[in-house]
Amino acid sequence: MSRLWKEGTRLSRNGLVRNALGLYAVQAGNYLLPIATIVFLARILGPNNWGGLAFMQAFASYVFLVVTYGFNFSATREVARHRDEPDRLAELLAGVLGAKAALTVLSLLVVIPLSFVLSPTHKNLGLLWPALLWALSMAHSLSWFYQGLERMTFVARWETAARALSLAGIVLLVRSPADTWKVLAIQGGLLSIAVAIELAVAYREVRFEMPTPKLVFHTLRLGWSMFLYQGALSFYTVGNAFILGLFATPTVVGYYVGAEKISKAFVTMLFPITQAIYPRISHLASESRAEAARLARTSLLFVGTAGLLMGVFIFVGAPTLVRIVLGPGFESSIVVLRILALLPPLIALSNVFGIQWMLALGLDRMVNAIVFAACLLNIALAILLVPHYLHVGMAVAVVASESLVAFGLYGILKARHLDPLVIARAATIQETRRATSGAAAQP
Repeated sequence: MSRLWKEGTRLSRNGLVRNALGLYAVQAGNYLLPIATIVFLARILGPNNWGGLAFMQAFASYVFLVVTYGFNFSATREVARHRDEPDRLAELLAGVLGAKAALTVLSLLVVIPLSFVLSPTHKNLGLLWPALLWALSMAHSLSWFYQGLERMTFVARWETAARALSLAGIVLLVRSPADTWKVLAIQGGLLSIAVAIELAVAYREVRFEMPTPKLVFHTLRLGWSMFLYQGALSFYTVGNAFILGLFATPTVVGYYVGAEKISKAFVTMLFPITQAIYPRISHLASESRAEAARLARTSLLFVGTAGLLMGVFIFVGAPTLVRIVLGPGFESSIVVLRILALLPPLIALSNVFGIQWMLALGLDRMVNAIVFAACLLNIALAILLVPHYLHVGMAVAVVASESLVAFGLYGILKARHLDPLVIARAATIQETRRATSGAAAQP
């Protein structure tokens, strides 16, 4: 216990805790404020209209996925490694912004024609442009840049303010199902203003450099493996409502998404620790793998315990949570929420082993292999289960996929002798032996 206390004290001195608090504020804006929005919208829109809104958000999330391109991992890692090199930071910023601009154009050229082909999307065509504004505003966030610098409190200030104002605007302006489009328009517009402020401040500290084809190509190549990782991951995270909507009615989508939103509100409490520690482990891994392993072990203790407690709370309190958050008409969400109660402990394990440890060590391909396997499992189970069991089948498919990720990552680490728990324990034993032998050598 004294070792953990010392580690926590050391981290708080060098800014890691402050960065985590900033990330918590961002995540509060990403999920906890939307939970307050759900309490209002679920009652105003009802399961059917709210399910249609959730489906279009999931559809637009694929645009978000393409435009972000995994830069939240790859570019963050590069910023963390070169934080003391202004010229390299200027090149990274120019390369990422240029790449995102190109990917935005490419995404629109694909998504707009596709929206007229897919029947569920065509039925909700009035939500297409607001949904795209919402997705692109999130995709162009500079959180990757400030996260690498461990200055997430700045991003937290503006993006959380944007989402808080969005909640106020939605409560004031959304009065009936006909106002559904305003939900996405308000959120996307205000978040775009926050992103513009982040960009202006970034260029006050880093010189402006025009994106060139060479920089853009280099940046895309840098983030390719993380794009594959994030793309596969999206199939059993952000894209579940879209997959379900291809087989089921908007009402069924509403049942599932309601439970998923509640579960994610808890899971999101784990992300700030993961995101704050990720750049630190990336930096430590290049200097001392033992120190990096110790930090990963400490994170696993706290994140794993928190995930387990959250899972128990969600399972036991599912009926009450659904009644309070979603209201009448969403009783079918209770069984889904109880299945999704397994996600917090599973995601806690996969975040520490996969993101904090393996990605920090540059083991991108191994992580991608497991995530791709989970993606295929998710699709296969969705095809088999959703037509018969609808929202319950989708929940089972998601939990099975996340289980494969968590235990698959740890299995690879054990097989390759890269288990951070073992490495940290071995380093501690070695240090103890040195200290003992040094003390014995003294007269």
